[in-house]
Amino acid sequence: MARPPPGYVLEMTDHDPRLVALYDQDNPDGPDHDFYRALADASGARSIVDLGCGTGLLTVTLVAPRRDVVGIDPSPTMLEYAMHRPGAAAVTWVLGDSRDIPSGSSDLAVMTGNVAQHIGYDDWVRTLRDLRKALRGGATLAFESRNPAAGAWRHWTSQEPTTRETVHGPLVEWSEAREVAPGVVRLVAHNSFTKLQEVVTETLTLHFRDRATLERDLHAAGFSVDAVYGDWVRGPVTESSAVLVVVATAR
Repeated sequence: MARPPPGYVLEMTDHDPRLVALYDQDNPDGPDHDFYRALADASGARSIVDLGCGTGLLTVTLVAPRRDVVGIDPSPTMLEYAMHRPGAAAVTWVLGDSRDIPSGSSDLAVMTGNVAQHIGYDDWVRTLRDLRKALRGGATLAFESRNPAAGAWRHWTSQEPTTRETVHGPLVEWSEAREVAPGVVRLVAHNSFTKLQEVVTETLTLHFRDRATLERDLHAAGFSVDAVYGDWVRGPVTESSAVLVVVATAR
């Protein structure tokens, strides 16, 4: 890999606002959001929890007449961005995690953008239990997680840095990824704002759970698994499926 640009390195405890402002550009509305919106409409959900809502791009589009939508995220920067986007006033925004889901009986909970992969084992078990408590019997939980069999992380280490223009000047980006334990990947993403001579480094630990593990964990938390799809049009799971799309029912 080419030598990275020099600069003052910032180790972030939260997301850098400049990178958050680019999040929707890098993760636009698409077939994944279509899937969750269709699920919300088909289920007739009147109360929806979007756990790990990020910038709220999907969250605000879940709003409908006679429907309450709650967006929850542990990042103050992400949530601040979400709260100022068009349509945000119709959503209840909560800073926190699954322990902060408002009490009540929700009809649908979603975790999108591979949020499930950011949650370590102990927290994952607790998160599923918290979600079960927040959902009424018969309610739906839906989320996606990258299929470990596809090995997506093997393509995440940059061969060369890339550059794009932003309102803060040129942004040079490169990353390294490696599997540090079976199913656990450490991703280090570097973002160099060359005009400011700053390098923002974000380190993520991502958990790749296979279908059997996801189904086992859901059953243990009080869910029945209705379906696991291999794409956003409800196709079957194959070895090469990039994603596992899970739909479960609270028992």
